[in-house]
Amino acid sequence: MQTRAVYPGSFDPVTNGHIDLIERSAALFDKVVVAILRNADKTPLFTVEERVEMLELATRHLENVTVTSFTGLLVDYATRIEASVIIRGIRAISDYEYELQMALMNRRLSSTIETVFMLPAEAYSYLSSKLIKEIAQLGGSIDGLVPEDVRKRLAGKFKQK
Repeated sequence: MQTRAVYPGSFDPVTNGHIDLIERSAALFDKVVVAILRNADKTPLFTVEERVEMLELATRHLENVTVTSFTGLLVDYATRIEASVIIRGIRAISDYEYELQMALMNRRLSSTIETVFMLPAEAYSYLSSKLIKEIAQLGGSIDGLVPEDVRKRLAGKFKQK
């Protein structure tokens, strides 16, 4: 039986910390679906289509990884794509508290889907998309923190403003 996992997030933008978790997840599970949440309440820097493109480019070397987007409850989406695992990254204790609440609620909504917490490589343990955007907007170097395509797109976004 193949194990399908879903790695949900906003990925606005994708960082090397995300890529690290995707690569390690791809080694653990038969199929990994990276799923971008379409959230009408947020105003992202990149469109969903741009984020899908960036993730597809950054994960093209991983045959068992696909990138898509979804709306609604994560457990409903996971059920639709027949995923039995939700992957969540945890950088710090503050992440754990929030992720634990979400995992327990997801378990209540669907007892057949397990949540797996993964720690990023130490080099990326402090990274967040929000921090990357702030540094890029202020002209700081994000070399080595995001895929090269993402670095270029961020530079383009902030030159326009």
